[in-house]
Amino acid sequence: MLVTVAAVSALALFWPSLVQGASGGVQPSEAVLLINREKAVLIDVCEPAEFAQGHATGSKNIPLAQLEAQLPQLVKSKSLPVILVCQVGGRASRAAAQAQKMGYERAQALAGGLKAWREASLPIEKT
Repeated sequence: MLVTVAAVSALALFWPSLVQGASGGVQPSEAVLLINREKAVLIDVCEPAEFAQGHATGSKNIPLAQLEAQLPQLVKSKSLPVILVCQVGGRASRAAAQAQKMGYERAQALAGGLKAWREASLPIEKT
């Protein structure tokens, strides 16, 4: 009985870390630090219509299908952190993997996407 209680307690304690690690990506608060301290570039990989409905303030729109062609034009230095964002994180994760293959070693997805950005009360703008 004591062992079961200890195991359940340990799982409850470490569950947030396990879930966060499984989803991957950078948390919104970490993204803000990267933007402010290291001049990270925030790229929204949503389609233009989605981007127009609302996006993280300061983000640039490159739809996922055009990432390979447009990212090198927008981000010249492959040593800069690149944070990719979409609505909930799926496309951004694929975009981060694609950007890493292109040599952007510090490319990563925003965990939870624009939804997490909003939940963190970070600024959103519409075009």
